[in-house]
Amino acid sequence: MDTVDATVEKLREQCLSRGASGIQGLARFFRRLDQDRSRSLDAGELQQGLAELGLVLDMAEAEGVCRRWDRDGSGMLDLEEFLRVLRPPMSQAREAVIAAAFAKLDRSGDGVVTVDDLRGVYSCRAHPKVRSGEWTEEEVLRRFLDNFDSSSEKDGQVTLAEFQDYYSGVSASMDTDEEFVAMMTSAWRL
Repeated sequence: MDTVDATVEKLREQCLSRGASGIQGLARFFRRLDQDRSRSLDAGELQQGLAELGLVLDMAEAEGVCRRWDRDGSGMLDLEEFLRVLRPPMSQAREAVIAAAFAKLDRSGDGVVTVDDLRGVYSCRAHPKVRSGEWTEEEVLRRFLDNFDSSSEKDGQVTLAEFQDYYSGVSASMDTDEEFVAMMTSAWRL
């Protein structure tokens, strides 16, 4: 195991030892480390933050961690990249039930869930803001999709990878596959 993988495992272990609030706590921690308020961490900010947690890295190692975790090529870590790395891997049972829920939403079968796909499986008529006239059904569907859309600019489209990313955060707070599968089965009426 190289230094970057060892760092991830130590940080993940600390996070999970705090229970379901561990990932949320890391989000707060991330925001505190972001000294320049850029909504991303450079190697120096990451190095300082990890040192506070007892994970001391030299600058070359911190830069290596940033490079490894940086998915968008910015050279820095945004919150989603940071949290994505720390979420524990999911079992095949969890991945399968997430894929089944996504397939139910993706009515067109094109691999992307849009507002049009949702119209067939998610009714908004009873939503309090639709009933009051504050929002249209289209707005409710769009906001619902935004929960799963991990792109920085919400594009109204959710891919399977984004859906999995969302549920990997939920998965991290659930101890057993049975519990997670039951929750997904009930929530999505699978």
